[in-house]
Amino acid sequence: MGWVLLCFGLFLLVLQKGFASFDYVDALTKSLLYFEAQRSGKLPPDQRVEWRGDSGLNDGSDVKVNLVGGYYDAGDNVKFGFTMAFTVTLLSWSVVEFGTQLSQKNELSHAMDAIKWGTDYMINAHPEPNVFYGEVGDGNSDHACWERPEDMDTPRGSYRIDESKPGSDVAGEAAAAMAAASIVFKESNPSYSSQLLIHAKQLFDFGRTHVGLYQNSITVASKFYPSNGYEDELLWAAAWLYRASGDQVYLDYLSKAGNTGGTRSSFDWDDKFVGVQTLVAKLVLEGKVQNNGVWAQYKISVEQFICGCLGKGSKNVARTPGGTLYWYPWNDFQYTTAALLVATAYSDYLVAAHVNLQCQNGLVQPNDIVTFVRSQVDYILGANPKKMSYMVGFGSNYPQKVHHRGASIISIKKDPTQVTCKGGFNDWFNKNEPNPNVLYGAIVGGPDANDAYNDERTDFQQGEPSTVNTAPLIGVLAKIA
Repeated sequence: MGWVLLCFGLFLLVLQKGFASFDYVDALTKSLLYFEAQRSGKLPPDQRVEWRGDSGLNDGSDVKVNLVGGYYDAGDNVKFGFTMAFTVTLLSWSVVEFGTQLSQKNELSHAMDAIKWGTDYMINAHPEPNVFYGEVGDGNSDHACWERPEDMDTPRGSYRIDESKPGSDVAGEAAAAMAAASIVFKESNPSYSSQLLIHAKQLFDFGRTHVGLYQNSITVASKFYPSNGYEDELLWAAAWLYRASGDQVYLDYLSKAGNTGGTRSSFDWDDKFVGVQTLVAKLVLEGKVQNNGVWAQYKISVEQFICGCLGKGSKNVARTPGGTLYWYPWNDFQYTTAALLVATAYSDYLVAAHVNLQCQNGLVQPNDIVTFVRSQVDYILGANPKKMSYMVGFGSNYPQKVHHRGASIISIKKDPTQVTCKGGFNDWFNKNEPNPNVLYGAIVGGPDANDAYNDERTDFQQGEPSTVNTAPLIGVLAKIA
């Protein structure tokens, strides 16, 4: 009888801590499938998302550069270089920190494939040291149509930055992505790793030498992904370049930063300061730089950000009544998942340094951070007032009318009849039925401030997934699974 009670008590403890709430391995597997659904270009023989077909096979032909490949960033058919690079950086960070766990879950190769699909494209998009193609396609004309990527007949113009039309932010993010990816491939593919590092160094030099906001050069991006500044991307690139190369020049660049960011409100495709602060704080915790001056500023700032997410800071992130972190009405989960990757990585840094996190409102141990992260992931996967999984295809109750062109239109494999620009709206967008294709692993924008969610294809604020939503979860899920 005592043994039965002991087992029952342990079972309750596990449930209380949420360890057995969801199948995180299944969520991880589906998350990586999502990136295959977002692929542009000629699909490989081992493509697992079979409802997709080849697309964008002439991209770059207008400038005689091979720009085939890469990713569509969300529910449209444009290749936005700024968010694509950030996606690759987050995927790479996930592998750099949690590669062992990914390997144990038999998902490391899929994660590396997802990264390489992006970096192969970025290598081609960087044909000269001071040239980078930051966008293919135009959001305005693309958004006027509702077509499968396999059918798209909208303009596929190629847009670049160069010495006369700079873009320090997109150059810096691309440099960060390639530097981080170079670490991922260092052991398995050293020649590819070296190639990535060369591109990263060139892009960083380009970005810091020829300064400017990329949307002033690639004006078609200004309505969709405008950058608020480039200081953060150049520091982000320097942090990754130092981690990848160990070259003193990048540490010096970080030490001379006129702006270390202070305590940020979020970590996202436009604001990388939290990421920089996290990587620098790791150096402080490892004793590689002194815990004073500018180095201490970086560390204090990221710790205040994490404390704010945990609800133990002087300025805490808002939460919905159901308990999820809440930033903005539009695609809120992108901020949540990015913050969770930072917190998860930092918990490991604290463990390695044998220290805890001192927040304004209490001491936080590394396992407290992981428990918090797990609770937020659980909310996304279904532990919320609507009992809905906001990861498409996970569980039995998830969004059915995701705002996504490819998923919402019958697969070209089943019906090759061309879907026209306006015909797509009439035949598919306005159809009050579930999407014919399941976009496994996509994280939608998420509920509003009161935990309400509107599963309608027209609601792009809540119902449109993006690669930046899912990318940070790869490492998080690998850690908690």
